[in-house]
Amino acid sequence: MERIAFHIEIEDGEREAYREAHEDVPEYLEAAYLESGAGIEVYSVFEADGHVFGHLEVEDATAIKDVMAESEAQERWDERMESILVDEDDIWLDEVYRMV
Repeated sequence: MERIAFHIEIEDGEREAYREAHEDVPEYLEAAYLESGAGIEVYSVFEADGHVFGHLEVEDATAIKDVMAESEAQERWDERMESILVDEDDIWLDEVYRMV
């Protein structure tokens, strides 16, 4: 099992829009993730003060990253989030500590 995480920022004044959008995540997006072959066990998103952290536990991190970078479903979601999120090139975090 691989553990991966990402960080993105919400544009000033868009925090409520971000939270509202996540009250109804489209089925097509969830289906793209679940059908990616990544073997998702956990996918959690946390937000505080405009900072969003995603944590995933997957069998194949490359597969889920590919879906997030290249799928039509993600592209549609990104269009919805375009005015809400700060545009960032590299969102992925390095794991620096883990207590088991």
